[in-house]
Amino acid sequence: MKQKGSSSNGTLESRITFSGSTRGGAGASESVTPVGDWTPPACWYEPRSAEEFAKHVEDNYNETVNMPGQANYAKASVGQFRNKYKDGEYENYNLDKKDEGNWWVAVRDEDRWMEPEAQVCDKAPFWVENGDAPPVENAVTPQVLAELAYNRVQLPTTEVTLAPAAATKVNLPTWAWLDKAQFKEVSVTAQLNAGGLNIQATTTAKPVSLKLEPGTAEARTYPTSGECAINDDGSIGEPYVKGKAELDPPCGVQYLRSSGDGAFELQATVTWQITWTGTGGAGGELPDGTFGADQEVTVQEIQAVNR
Repeated sequence: MKQKGSSSNGTLESRITFSGSTRGGAGASESVTPVGDWTPPACWYEPRSAEEFAKHVEDNYNETVNMPGQANYAKASVGQFRNKYKDGEYENYNLDKKDEGNWWVAVRDEDRWMEPEAQVCDKAPFWVENGDAPPVENAVTPQVLAELAYNRVQLPTTEVTLAPAAATKVNLPTWAWLDKAQFKEVSVTAQLNAGGLNIQATTTAKPVSLKLEPGTAEARTYPTSGECAINDDGSIGEPYVKGKAELDPPCGVQYLRSSGDGAFELQATVTWQITWTGTGGAGGELPDGTFGADQEVTVQEIQAVNR
């Protein structure tokens, strides 16, 4: 899957590709939400060879000036941009230096290009000699790739299994669990091969806990914190089996009043630990992520229950 982006002078397609558990894959899935104020980059800079950059500018110029009804100010703008790199500050797109460096260009996330964060990469295309570091923030690196992959990790839509399943009873502990098969790590790999740069990074999300919020203050959770830790086998909680009705579940909820004619919205939120590895042995941690889903729970008022 390619990432498309845009620049201030014509559409520019990113050279980054993504593979793994990405958006648009088979099956129901949801994006991970970072914990805290951190968000993945909404824009970044990528390298382009002199030939690629020259073709992009020339194609955009010709398309604009030859478009019927195109406004004069638009023609003037692309003309000024073209002149800067063809006959002005630079000479013929530095094609005679094509083996000595690359152009670096701004790219915006196709899903976030209108956000203020996507406008901070506002530096016009600039030349960088081979071996030199681009003098900007968000120049693409393995870590930037990992952060972009974070935004494309898709988690399986997970519904917590409850017992009783159809409807529970007031003061009756309801068991909750997630099987290992439903609750496993996922990963996305981002790769960039452009302008002589070939780097990649893999971002992995590993489930570590499940938090239950009953949807009413008149309830208690198991454990008291509502935070159910992952078991050694990768599952969460424990399936209910006959004969455990009098036991407290390792993960669950107990409602203290009826839901009446409606239902309570039980929210089950999974916390995912996010790590990454990349080219050259780079790697580290990224902010934890969460994904929560609501489930309707009907609670009936029955004083004596046999199960």
